[in-house]
Amino acid sequence: MRWMPQLWLCQSYILIYLLWGALCEIGDPYKILGVHRKASQQEIRKAYKQLAKEWHPDKTTDQNAGERFVEISQAYELLSDPDRRKRYDDKGITEDDFYNRPEHPSFHNGNPFEDFFAYHGAHFNFQENDITFFHKLSVTTRQYDKVIVPKSEKIPHLIFFYDDWCFPCLQTAPYCRKLVDYLEPLGVNFVTVHSRREPNLGRRLSIHTIPCLVLLLDGNVYVYKETITSVQKIIDFVRNKFPYKLVSKIKTGDEDSFLNGWEDNRVRALIFEPRKNIRLRYLVTAYHFRHRVAFGFVDSADVRDKYQVPQDMDAVLLFNENTSLPMASITMKDIPTSTLHHIISSNQYLALPRLSSQGVFESLCPCEWNKPRKKLCVVLVTEASRNHDTHRQLFRMYAQNAPYSMEKVRFAYIYHDKQTEFVNSLIPEGEVIEPLLRIIILWRRDTSHIKYKWFSSKWEIEKNLNDTTSLLESTISRLLRSSEQLTYEAFVKDLFDEHAKGIFGRVFTKVMNFVEATYDGLSKEQILPAVSVFGTIIFILAIGYFMAYLVRLEEENIQKQKAKAKSGNNNNDTSKSDYQPELRFHELRSETYNALVRLLKPGCRTIVLVLDMQSRQQLIPPFHKAVWPYRKNKTLMFSFMYIERGLTWYKELLQLSLPDERELNINPRNCVGTVLSLNGHRKYFCMFHAKHMEKRRKGANKLTKPEEKDCESGAFIGFDSDSSESDEDILLQGTLLDGLENWLDRLFEGTTQRYRINYWPEFSIK
Repeated sequence: MRWMPQLWLCQSYILIYLLWGALCEIGDPYKILGVHRKASQQEIRKAYKQLAKEWHPDKTTDQNAGERFVEISQAYELLSDPDRRKRYDDKGITEDDFYNRPEHPSFHNGNPFEDFFAYHGAHFNFQENDITFFHKLSVTTRQYDKVIVPKSEKIPHLIFFYDDWCFPCLQTAPYCRKLVDYLEPLGVNFVTVHSRREPNLGRRLSIHTIPCLVLLLDGNVYVYKETITSVQKIIDFVRNKFPYKLVSKIKTGDEDSFLNGWEDNRVRALIFEPRKNIRLRYLVTAYHFRHRVAFGFVDSADVRDKYQVPQDMDAVLLFNENTSLPMASITMKDIPTSTLHHIISSNQYLALPRLSSQGVFESLCPCEWNKPRKKLCVVLVTEASRNHDTHRQLFRMYAQNAPYSMEKVRFAYIYHDKQTEFVNSLIPEGEVIEPLLRIIILWRRDTSHIKYKWFSSKWEIEKNLNDTTSLLESTISRLLRSSEQLTYEAFVKDLFDEHAKGIFGRVFTKVMNFVEATYDGLSKEQILPAVSVFGTIIFILAIGYFMAYLVRLEEENIQKQKAKAKSGNNNNDTSKSDYQPELRFHELRSETYNALVRLLKPGCRTIVLVLDMQSRQQLIPPFHKAVWPYRKNKTLMFSFMYIERGLTWYKELLQLSLPDERELNINPRNCVGTVLSLNGHRKYFCMFHAKHMEKRRKGANKLTKPEEKDCESGAFIGFDSDSSESDEDILLQGTLLDGLENWLDRLFEGTTQRYRINYWPEFSIK
């Protein structure tokens, strides 16, 4: 019984197919709309609007309003499409009848269920031919990166994203066909991308819905956000996305300044149309040649009369350095794009162009390795100054009258101060050549290999140029022979692009492109959340700034109050007006041991004075005086330790720094007056004692071995007792800290000896 579900499914398809065919039958569209067969599109549109308002289901209570409204819409769609209307007038068939006739290929596919999915309804255009139309124009991600993006620098591309089982995609197929028929003759390419097969490309271009149409201009992506139901709206969208001021508008009196701007190394083109707005074909052409030709749209009857252009004709005039007479022109009722491109491409360089970029150099001097077909490029080296204008003008006149074909010899000039690296690379080693106003003859063997020869004479107007030109002409004629060799050869780098934007211009352009691409990538559902996030950020920043402002006001108020208090207390004692940081001493004991030693932050130290109860009154004041200059140092802490409490810890600390494990015999009385600098993080300490001053020795990083005979006199501290001082020297309790200031200076200089330990011993609780 496995075939039962399949049979039920087939029956369901047949039933749906029959019901759908019954619903989509179209009668006589002229009778439905109430117009005659020769009615214009305006009359058909007017009749449709009137009937649509009358039979709209929301505006009438008639039960048959829905069916009547669908019938009116289908009739209008048929008559508004010129191809479908012509087919109906000639053969009396609609699209529905045509695709169900036996001669249609889908009738012979042998599968009646595929006919159901191949049905071309009035709204869905769901036919097999529509899908094949998209597939034929489909490109992959690799083709997009390697071919489409580079070509978009000169050719705009419309990219349509679709899917196989997308009903809206099939519904837009007629509009896509019209776009192809209208835009491709103008120079706009139309390609498609299968969104399911190329999902990464869809994510890269911010495609959120299917179908979707995007415009690619010079690598920048612009998303068309509206539904694809109007060809005119798409055309307007393409027009608005072209670069700003791609075509200048020429009013009366502007033509001279526009034509005299050829010093930017671009030919000038004037476009004349009887319309007020420039047509798309000229915008596409201006975009294609924008690096070589500057276009101006003439919006002046006086300028049209000046160049004798008929009022009802289109015309394009091309000018080089001679602004009084166009070097090429074309005037027609409707200029084809191919003819327009041919005329401009044949005249896209000045009479004497400048080698201003690598692209211009490659176009003027193409590579040719074969000697019989070699092409020479004759270049005059000048400076970007008015002093060389006369030299360039005379060289331009010679280039225009030279008896050579442009396919064999091209003349140009170059700025030495802007292309210094390129020109200097053509100066042979060991020779002294002044390149200014010299002529160099080039032959490009390949992209970087150049064979060249410097012309013997300078191009100087003070001397007889007739002899110079005759010699130059004979030199070029001789070098054109296949048997002649150019003297030198060199490998050169690419020319500097003189027309490139500066760093600020490039950054600004990228930021604007990013903002525009981000805006175009946002759908209507995403704009509101994006605005909400942006508004929240602005609100938080505003609140933060307001709170900081209030805090600043409060601080200023407090400072004013302190100033008033100080001014009131300064009547008798001025010494108390200056605020001084407080110097606090902490006792080192078991409760404070971790905070003062073990848990010190990196870079912090604790200065500890060792004393007892009897010496407290005599040692604290000099210790306070010695460390007072360092009170503002936030990396220091100051403390004292009673030897009675910390003798065990102190003894173990010294024991850890000894090289052997000999037991120390320490007299607590001799420890009084010792100052320790403890670095808790790095685990080392420095020591000061008046009796045994530290001797710095290279490589001494451990306490030396104490001598038993000297332990009572202070040798237990860890130093050798080989000092000049006698062990019998008696120190008074008040002089124990006499050298502490000097020791502190050396401590912060890093010249005192450091005694390293493996760990900090425990501090006993007493």
